[in-house]
Amino acid sequence: MPEPEQHEIPFQGRRIKNPRLRRGIFLLPSLFTVANLLCGYYAVVASLLGGRDDFDRAAKAIGFAILFDSLDGRIARMTGTNTEFGVQLDSLADVVSFGIAPAVMAYAWGVRSLPGDGSVAFQQIGEFGWVCCLAFLICCAWRLARFNVQGMAPGGSKYFVGMPTPAAAGMLAALVHGFKEPLHNWRWSVAWFLLAAGLGALMTSTIRYSSFKEIPWTRKQPSLAIVLLCLIVAVIWRYSEYALVVLAGAYAAIGGALHLVRFVRHRLVSRTA
Repeated sequence: MPEPEQHEIPFQGRRIKNPRLRRGIFLLPSLFTVANLLCGYYAVVASLLGGRDDFDRAAKAIGFAILFDSLDGRIARMTGTNTEFGVQLDSLADVVSFGIAPAVMAYAWGVRSLPGDGSVAFQQIGEFGWVCCLAFLICCAWRLARFNVQGMAPGGSKYFVGMPTPAAAGMLAALVHGFKEPLHNWRWSVAWFLLAAGLGALMTSTIRYSSFKEIPWTRKQPSLAIVLLCLIVAVIWRYSEYALVVLAGAYAAIGGALHLVRFVRHRLVSRTA
């Protein structure tokens, strides 16, 4: 009898014949996705504990979730192991890590340390924060569902339509990691919850944000680029409280500024036409 056909998959230009190795390669991206999900779950638990260090750990967990989320897709593309199951699992993990976890963290960080006395004003701030964080979660799920259906922006993979969910969650996590101490002033709490709602609006907007996928990471890079990358990593490692806030804020602001420039340019061209 003829032997059953062995399906081989390419891996960096080679073909893997070992069945166990093939299964391991297919499982590798899912392991990073599960790690992403684990970080999101840990961030929720740490936020519920509510201590100063607990909030910082929750923010760091969301940061690691962003790292794992960027690795699972890249590894799947490198090894040719993209599957529909992996896509759905990644989306579900992102809802937890970049939707539920930052929403719970933002709400707890904004109301846990307020000098509440059971007054109506204090209850209204809590309800306002609850609504804003719920809006953030809904917008995150909306953004992920739209991405699964529509994909990247028209014309290639250089841009996302709307702020990516890891970037929005990273903005909240960077601020919590930078300031660490939970909010004690109701005015800052209101501003904080408005920021969470605003990030949700950016996720569901049509503003284009760079995906950085046009950068050929796997190709040989100039020495200067490698040196700059090492310096950026060193600065983030040493001054993470400040560097991450600056990077997250710059990414959000630059996307909005470029969208405004394109809008004004389009209006000027329309008037002169």
